[in-house]
Amino acid sequence: MEAPIEVTESAARAGFRAAVRAARRSSRGVGHRTRTELDWITSRRGRANLAVFHEFEPPPSGGGHQFLRALVGELERRGLEVELNRLSGGTPACLVNSFNFDFARLRRFAREDCRTVHRVDGPIGVYRGFDDGTDRAIAAVNAELADATVFQSRYSLEKHRELGLDLRDPVLVPNSVDPAIFHPPPTRAPLEGRRVRVIATSWSDNVRKGGDTLDFLGRHLDRSRYELTFVGRAPRAFERIHVVGPIASEEVARLLREHDVYLAPSRDDPCSNALLEALACGLPAAYRESGGHPELVGDGGLPFREDEELPGVLDRLVAELEERRAAISVPSIASVADRYLRVLGLLPGGHA
Repeated sequence: MEAPIEVTESAARAGFRAAVRAARRSSRGVGHRTRTELDWITSRRGRANLAVFHEFEPPPSGGGHQFLRALVGELERRGLEVELNRLSGGTPACLVNSFNFDFARLRRFAREDCRTVHRVDGPIGVYRGFDDGTDRAIAAVNAELADATVFQSRYSLEKHRELGLDLRDPVLVPNSVDPAIFHPPPTRAPLEGRRVRVIATSWSDNVRKGGDTLDFLGRHLDRSRYELTFVGRAPRAFERIHVVGPIASEEVARLLREHDVYLAPSRDDPCSNALLEALACGLPAAYRESGGHPELVGDGGLPFREDEELPGVLDRLVAELEERRAAISVPSIASVADRYLRVLGLLPGGHA
């Protein structure tokens, strides 16, 4: 006869808690599916001009959230009705963002007579520095549901192809910014008699955002000539750098307008909204020659490849500051919205 198994009181409590957690997860899943089904039923007779599937995070948040807020705001100012994370029975077009949405919900709402455009980022594995299967998951969604794909930069399109990720009917449409927030100042303080103000911003602590470059500058930048500010989520403690935590977009824009030069040190960034925001505020950029940075900056800044080049690049950029500022060109949110509407089939000459 086998000896009885002794169950301690603590083990019993742990088992009970695990069972409760499992029940809660199951209950949440059932509740979520029920809400999706109810939303689908109640939306069958509805109609909007456009559906957008994207899980917005509250501000301050990253570039994708910022751009889509600006895009939706521009469309709504034109009188278009935009519904979020639902696709009513009469809505003719749907914009889906990367992987930041509920795929099961989208699949339930999807209709063959609705044109679906997939806005993609990355490749995510290259941008993050590791492959966790996200890019393949995005490609699977794209193959199943998309009629067209918006890439934010030629770099992103070509990098996807290099990895064997050929997405549906690709179109290049860059990001833009909200001009009510991000715009140049009416006047600028002269450089004479003060240090040059350099600023970098990032809402991600991903190591590929360039924290090592900021570390380098904190140790080696000429402090008699330059002062350096970082705004956002700092990946580490920096030496001799003024750090401002995450703040609202309006405060970011105010700080940008108070500075002279923007630093964009990130690697493999496909279309940096932080960089676009700085350019829109009239800041020439010292940018890492990587990802989509060269496409965004053009002649509105100077590139670097290694951190050791940066002091010389900054010196040259300051010497050419007015010339580089005059060369800045950021696509307007109105023109970007027009391009999205054409791809979505909501403007004459659409699907182009």
